Amino acid sequence: MSRFFKSHPEMGARDRHFYAESAWAVLRNLSWFEHLAHATAKDRLHWRLAILGVLQAQEPLPPEADRDSTDRIWREGLTQAALGEGDPFLRESIPTWIAKALIDAIGESEARACAHALRQTAPLDLRVNTIRASVADAQAMLSRDGFLAQPLAALEGALRIDGKPALQRSRAFREGLIEVQDLGSQIIAALVAARRGEFIVDFCAGAGGKTLALGSAMDNTGRLYALDTSAARLARFKPRLVRSGLSNVWPIAISGLNDDRIKRLSSKAHAVLVDAPCSGLGTLRRNPDLKWRIGPESVAALQEQQEKILQAASRLVKPGGRLIYATCSLLPQENEHVVERFLSGCPEFSRVPAAEVLERQRVRIPSDWRPLNAAGDLMLWPHRAGSDGFFAACMVRAGS
Repeated sequence: MSRFFKSHPEMGARDRHFYAESAWAVLRNLSWFEHLAHATAKDRLHWRLAILGVLQAQEPLPPEADRDSTDRIWREGLTQAALGEGDPFLRESIPTWIAKALIDAIGESEARACAHALRQTAPLDLRVNTIRASVADAQAMLSRDGFLAQPLAALEGALRIDGKPALQRSRAFREGLIEVQDLGSQIIAALVAARRGEFIVDFCAGAGGKTLALGSAMDNTGRLYALDTSAARLARFKPRLVRSGLSNVWPIAISGLNDDRIKRLSSKAHAVLVDAPCSGLGTLRRNPDLKWRIGPESVAALQEQQEKILQAASRLVKPGGRLIYATCSLLPQENEHVVERFLSGCPEFSRVPAAEVLERQRVRIPSDWRPLNAAGDLMLWPHRAGSDGFFAACMVRAGS
């Protein structure tokens, strides 16, 4: 979509909004829309998918929507067809293999609720950068710029704005008082229990959202290494780092798991966060295209990669130090299965119940979120928590 807009600089903001919202609507609802389209010819299918996307995005249809009487009759029958009986997972546009995985994990009724939640548009969650401002000051500055940000009870400093406002226009954003970060992601960062003066490694820093949360939690003291194999991702992170005002963060591009810079950090870190590359199925509200690009074979390859990354990252943890493994996946294969296999081969590490860490960190998760799995790890489900889907296991290395 970015390439499309770059190739059409003549488009104004209104046109960009129209095309973007319609395209996202098609991606969120693709298999259901294909079912409703009742078209065999490829060009007619694409035309009707576009019409359905416009309708779903609640945008006005252009005059040329009805190319002929066949399309008009089809569109007039949409309401009745959409209200008809059908496979609930088809209606939520969830691929069969994902639906089965959700049912296996939480049962059919909850799986339906989760699938429905994943088809919705995500709210805009913010984290107040306490290095720059208090929560009250950040809210006040947002309010003066016309942004109503409501505090989220689960975590101090977490705010939520409904809709898709142009946050870049706000002074609070430009001056680094706030960062865009999903509530679930903020909770994962809290599980690291970062403290002043510590040496902490964010092993798969990526876009840097959790890195910035950790640096703030450390009160801009100590050392925080943000490692990633993509120099381009770290380059995109640096403007956010400058805006945050943090001076305790060192972004480091590594060549791979055998990079000498990793070896030199052996047994030195108070805590290591492994936010592992994953299927991202917990983020389908924001990335609906993922469900059409990821398959079971991709998950198997990711699981192997996750196990290698966790093994390599664990070597950086000092005796008595903390190891946190996290994903934004909903699949046990990428979550507890990876942790259990790691623990079976690394007896010097043991699980710490996530509930204990959450309580120490003053994270107030409502009981109806049912945020813990059978092993005591954190599992945030979108339909319960209203956040993206996240998993996290807390571990500690023996010794002191």
